[in-house]
Order: sequence, then C-alpha cells, then structure tokens
Amino acid sequence: MARTVFGIAMRNFTRYPEMPDANELIDYGVRMEELGYESLWAWDHILLGVDPNFPLHEALLILTAVAARTSKIKLGTGVLVLPMRNPVILAKELATIDHISNGRLILGTAVGWYKREFDSLGADFHSRGKIMEQSLEIINRLWTEERVDGEYPPYNLRGAVMYPKPVQKPRPPILIGGYVDAVLKRAATKGDGWITYYYTAESFARVWAKVRGFAEEAGRNPDELISTNQLPIVVGPRDKVEAPMKEWLQTEWDYAAWSESTMESAIIGTVEECVEQLQAHLATGIDRIIFVPYRYEPEQVEILAKEIIPRLSA
Repeated sequence: MARTVFGIAMRNFTRYPEMPDANELIDYGVRMEELGYESLWAWDHILLGVDPNFPLHEALLILTAVAARTSKIKLGTGVLVLPMRNPVILAKELATIDHISNGRLILGTAVGWYKREFDSLGADFHSRGKIMEQSLEIINRLWTEERVDGEYPPYNLRGAVMYPKPVQKPRPPILIGGYVDAVLKRAATKGDGWITYYYTAESFARVWAKVRGFAEEAGRNPDELISTNQLPIVVGPRDKVEAPMKEWLQTEWDYAAWSESTMESAIIGTVEECVEQLQAHLATGIDRIIFVPYRYEPEQVEILAKEIIPRLSA
C-alpha cells in the first residue's frame, strides 16, 4: 500500500442487556461504503463473557450480508479466532464470501484468549498455537492447490479438491493478530501482515519493526507485509468527550496484560487535535488504521469520514 487507508469497525457485539440488531448492522455496512471507508471490520467470538456477557452476531454471516448489499468496501474480520473452527469448513465459507463480495475479503485472524469459549466448542485451548499453524496451512493449501493430500490430525485430507477457489489470487490477504514474539514471527512468515488493537504510535512502531525483522530473517521482503492497527477515537471538545470515552473504554473493552494495547491509544479531541494525534500514526508508515468510533455514534462515523480522513489523505 502506498499510503495509509482507513477502515471502520462495526458494532456486532454489545453489552447485555442491549442486543445487536442484525439489520441495522447491514444498513451500517452499506452506509460505510457510501461514506467512502476503505474497509469494514467485524469482531469475532461465539460466546463472550458471563456477567456481564456480550451478545454478538456471528462475524462471517454479518459480513456476508453486507457483501451482498455493497460493491466496493473491503470486508475484514478483526480478528477471527481460528483454532476454534474446523479449517476445512472455514476455507469453504471464506472462499464463498470472497465470491459473494467479488474479491473483497480480508482475513484477520488470531489464536484467541478465552478458554471458556474454547471449552464450550470442544477446541483444545492449550494447543491453540499449533492448531492455528495447522489451520493456516490447510486453508492456504485448499485455496491454492488443485488437490490436497495431508495428515493433519484430526483432519485426514486424501485427494481433497476444493473449488471454486477464492476470487483473489493467490488467495485473500491473511493478517495475523497477536502480541508475543512467536505470534509476531507467524505474522511475518505465515501471513501477509500484522493486525493489532489499541496500540499507541510508539508501541506500534517498535513492534512493527520486530515483525519486519522476523520477515527479513525468513527471507521475505518486509515491504510486502501489510500493517493494521485498530484505534478508538472520539471527536469533540476534550473537556466534554474525554470522560465518557474513558468510561466506555473501561467498561466494554479488554486489554491483554501481555500486550501493549491500552486505552491510552485513544484519539480524543477536536478535528484538528485528532488529526495531529493521528499524524504520529501515519509517520510510522502504517498501511491501514481501523477506526473504532465512540459508541459507534452516527455523527462520529460521519465526522471521521467527512472531516478527519480527508485531512489525513491530503
């Protein structure tokens, strides 16, 4: 990517007792395309939380519905928890979404962190790193090879033929999320780049340099990798918007203790102040910023598209 592009997250999860509305989410996706966002991103869990719990609509199904109603906006998972899923079925589902969207799918994926969810799905939480690597290999092979033979316990592929292949060649882009070195190496060597969440510009620059280094060590051109950061943002007079934003970031979001994700990454202030804060992110050479607007309020979404992005793209 020559210059930074700007995507936006969708609110496919809420905090109980509020429920996400599927049809509103689809309409939101259509509106995001009208506003010119480069991409739309859905969050992924199957079961999340106990008290409070977080009701959510399944990411791939919502994105499929948006794909059918749009023609330009890219559709991403931010991030799909890969080791919980059957990779053969997933390869088929994702290839089909790539066809419905005519080649607009971006697969953001990670190993997951919520053991209770894995247990509910009969997935091995403790082997999730190994399962992730295996699943990536299975999906990649099914997407790119005419016929696949391979023992991937419990999956035994014998002359496995999967058509139609995805529209995108050689396959849809795969961005790998996570924080520890083993995962950063995976992003540098097994996918097309790294996706992270709520990183300050300083943290992002430092860790992205690591990812690039791992790519070079593996003989890959780091310039071909795609970098993506999801950033919370609220536009308005700081004295009015800062407290509600911090309250939202404390109650509806989690920050992995082993990561550098932090609510301090939030972009807060007037249009001019937000643009200035975001310039620090652009200076890192980042390929894509995914905005997470305050409570997904329509006026926030509109001001980002009409006031912030044009200034950043100028």
